[in-house]
Amino acid sequence: MPPIVVDVKKRQADAEINCSECKGPVYSLGLNTYQVPMALHELNRARLVQSMLEKLDSSSSSSSSSSRGVILLEGGKQTTRYDTDHEPVFRQESFFHWTFGVPEADVYGTISLPSGESTLFVPIYGLDYEIFCGSSPSLDNIRSKYGVDNVLPIDQLDDYIASQLDGSVDGINEDDDNGNVNDAQLHLLSGLNTDSGNYCMAAHYDGIEKYSKRRNTDTLFPTIVEARVFKTKPEIELMRYTNWVSSMAHVEVMKCCQVKMMEYQLESLFQHYTYTHGGCRHQSYTCVCACGPSPSILHYGHAGRPNDRQLLDGDIALLDMGAEYHCYASDITCSFPVNGKFSDDQLLIYNAVLSAQIAVITTLKPGISYLDMHRLAERAILKSLKNGGLLLGEVDDMIDADLGAIFMPHGLGHLIGLDAHDVGGYTETITRPRSERPGLKKLRTARTLEAGMVLTIEPGCYFIDVLLDLALANPKQSKHLCVERVNEFRGSGGVRLEDDVVITDDGCENLTVCPRASSEVLDVMNGKPWPPEKDVLPELRRNWVNNDNGKMVRYDL
Repeated sequence: MPPIVVDVKKRQADAEINCSECKGPVYSLGLNTYQVPMALHELNRARLVQSMLEKLDSSSSSSSSSSRGVILLEGGKQTTRYDTDHEPVFRQESFFHWTFGVPEADVYGTISLPSGESTLFVPIYGLDYEIFCGSSPSLDNIRSKYGVDNVLPIDQLDDYIASQLDGSVDGINEDDDNGNVNDAQLHLLSGLNTDSGNYCMAAHYDGIEKYSKRRNTDTLFPTIVEARVFKTKPEIELMRYTNWVSSMAHVEVMKCCQVKMMEYQLESLFQHYTYTHGGCRHQSYTCVCACGPSPSILHYGHAGRPNDRQLLDGDIALLDMGAEYHCYASDITCSFPVNGKFSDDQLLIYNAVLSAQIAVITTLKPGISYLDMHRLAERAILKSLKNGGLLLGEVDDMIDADLGAIFMPHGLGHLIGLDAHDVGGYTETITRPRSERPGLKKLRTARTLEAGMVLTIEPGCYFIDVLLDLALANPKQSKHLCVERVNEFRGSGGVRLEDDVVITDDGCENLTVCPRASSEVLDVMNGKPWPPEKDVLPELRRNWVNNDNGKMVRYDL
């Protein structure tokens, strides 16, 4: 094994040890908040370097040194609100955070290839900044805080890039003494985010244009995306914490919910709990606090529907809320009756969705198609609706007619990590094309599941007038509808249940620990403690944990 590869392997091994023993610098917001070993990011860098070298070596000729070069990433920029000087609270760009774990704005980072040496380039501020924002830490303190190899002022970035490319500019290649071509490359991050449809823009600074012939934008993006798909053990433990905090916050909201409250008060309770008790300054996405008919608006909570309806007796609340900590997300949805009592029809829909969630979670394992899991959830919901008198005929025929997409028009779930809708759902070389079938085309990934993936499982059943009207106008679908019975549910909104699961070698593990059985929901709303003494739904594979001085400790009920 070449010495350089040994060095990268050693970096990875050392980082794994430091993560497991929480050695070296840690990120924590004090009190009882989770202690994140910064070696988590050293491990990410080592994995990235190893994957980059393997990809570059497989595509290079024997006389080439194309594995040499430098990765350049640009962190997020502090913005202002429109034309004002108001600065929204900064949140780091996700690829940069995955690699370096640095929460500050306006920072660059490099990783040398093939050595894996990491360097941060930070701005040096003047007197005005120090007066208003505080003094800047020393470069050595920054290096110690983030566990990188080097920290340099940002005005040295260009000289550093030149040194990594052996001083080559304007595309001039200088051969080494052995006649090998010096084709060291500048690897920049550029590619399409298939969830948003937006492009990740390559790092830029004044003067970088002179390296245009050394620029490589083909290798880094697909490599780092694929690395982010598979979570390391320390990443999973961090996501276990964010799920635990958010789960307990959902429980707090259930306990406090009362008729005549406003939806935004439920949102406020959740945000207060996750920040006060979990140190979660940011939410993973805009909170959805949809009650009564509002759950039929799937992305409720936006500026046009700002969680501003009053809760009425008989409403179902659908709350889709998840906090993030150290930029790692959670994404959890709970549904419950705001008055603490399920009606028979509400319980029918709730149990239909719960049966879909149980069916999927008990089936998940490596080698399973996520497309098949979506169909499995649809099938469970349609079967329950048939048993409840809303549908007629064979479930297989309903599936063929795309009736499942009338009641569950969104996908079963998505990858989750540093973003609620994490990268890697669709890639050019690994996944099949997005389906054109209703429902399936909304899936944010069509991947075959593998160990280390973290995904949401979020089946739902909704009564959306426009979709019901379309189904009634479609003979293939309308023949399955018991119109009078279906119409009884118009205006009732809907139900969704969402958990975050990690795929293991032989199944899955549920990171979310919310009440799920209807009896658990009602017990919590009536003041009983959570977690319970007994797990009445072991098939959900909830992993019970507690926070012990910033470390997650597992236990059995």
